[in-house]
Amino acid sequence: MNNQIDTLCTESWSCFKAYDIRGRVGEELNEQKAYAIARAYAEVVKPKQVVVGADIRLSSKAMKAAVCRGLVDHGVDVIDLGMSGTEEVYFAVQHWQLDGGIEITASHNPADYNGMKLVGRDARPIGENNGLSDIHKVAVQGHFDNCLPQGEKLTKGCLSEYVSYLVSFINPDNIKPLTIVTNAGNGAAGHAIDAIESQLASLGVPITFIKIHHEADGHFPNGVPNPMLPENRAATTQAVIEHQADFGLAWDGDFDRCFFFDEKGQFIEGYYIVGLLAEAFALRQQGAKVIHDPRLYWNTTDILASSGGQPILAKAGHTYIKQMMREHDAVYGGEMSAHHYFRDFAYCDSGMIPWLLVAELLCVKSMSLSEAVEKRILAYPSSGEINSHIAEPHKVLSKVKAHYSRDAVSIDESDGISIEFEKWRFNLRPSNTEPLVRLNVESRGCQSLMEEKTTELLSFLDR
Repeated sequence: MNNQIDTLCTESWSCFKAYDIRGRVGEELNEQKAYAIARAYAEVVKPKQVVVGADIRLSSKAMKAAVCRGLVDHGVDVIDLGMSGTEEVYFAVQHWQLDGGIEITASHNPADYNGMKLVGRDARPIGENNGLSDIHKVAVQGHFDNCLPQGEKLTKGCLSEYVSYLVSFINPDNIKPLTIVTNAGNGAAGHAIDAIESQLASLGVPITFIKIHHEADGHFPNGVPNPMLPENRAATTQAVIEHQADFGLAWDGDFDRCFFFDEKGQFIEGYYIVGLLAEAFALRQQGAKVIHDPRLYWNTTDILASSGGQPILAKAGHTYIKQMMREHDAVYGGEMSAHHYFRDFAYCDSGMIPWLLVAELLCVKSMSLSEAVEKRILAYPSSGEINSHIAEPHKVLSKVKAHYSRDAVSIDESDGISIEFEKWRFNLRPSNTEPLVRLNVESRGCQSLMEEKTTELLSFLDR
């Protein structure tokens, strides 16, 4: 045991990020570290019962087993959810009123990565400012009490209850005949899609599903499930066109993010889906509070101004969004990265609720997805998120600020740097999970200006 402690103390723990744990398997994260993190989680959070799930990555099963061992050895009772998406862990914590949950996942990262998303009671996220730093410290030290009574481990699922709750977000009678392409990316989403399909069919909801890359396969034969990458969108686009579908959907590996394609097969930036859902909630509830991130938001704030909603700015990242939602009792929160959060889903993000709401909205309005967003895209054209590998991101941000601040209308540094001008604005921020700088640019009704400024900024980053 002492040798293990010495090894843990001397190894790199770069897998700890701002709001989760993520790293290359074998180099930054392994089963020994996973065990230590589970013990540290138990020591810091002091739970009695915890649910553990895992995505489909090849390392996830062994990593989950190590986490379960760590929890049980610390006297915690564990419910093993099996292969699941992150939101299934969130749901299970709330549904069973457990003390916490851990999902083994690296989401959209390359296949040789893995990680963990940690939550406490009520599915409250655990980030660096509310426990993750303490867990990091305890895990590195590796000093654990091995005389504790063993916890018990139970394998149990709640897929049926989870799907029934998802479907409760819509009125099934509003759904008209639809054909929807679903691309699970060979990640964890397939079983949830199948269960939703079965539930909707039992209610007589006329939706036909065209499933591609559906089977869970940790080898990711069609590429890592990351629809943010343009090269990963072609299969969904082709299937939508081939089957004349009403829209298409694609998910990342743990399906907490949902990406939309319109009936023409065109990818819809998550930014415009945020606006669509923000409007829907604001029209349902006058004065509804909606949380948005600083990367792109002119469209969202404009929509809320005209529909009676109240926009509230929060740092990007699920721990920050969820914290602000709880503080303000916001009904909905949206990030342009395709994370959508719902007060009635324990303030958590879901990759399944958004498309159910959008499907209902399109049917009620008798319009296509392209019709629902095209005016907003023209009003606020955006670059989408562009990632650049930068050795010293904070130095670059300082140079950008010095160069662009002279004529700026406003400058905000709450999350990276956001600089606003009369006709355009941009946000540049370091990634919290990867060695990247992320750029987003938008303008007021001028595609050419947005493109010009995007090119200009990218050129500046390359210097």
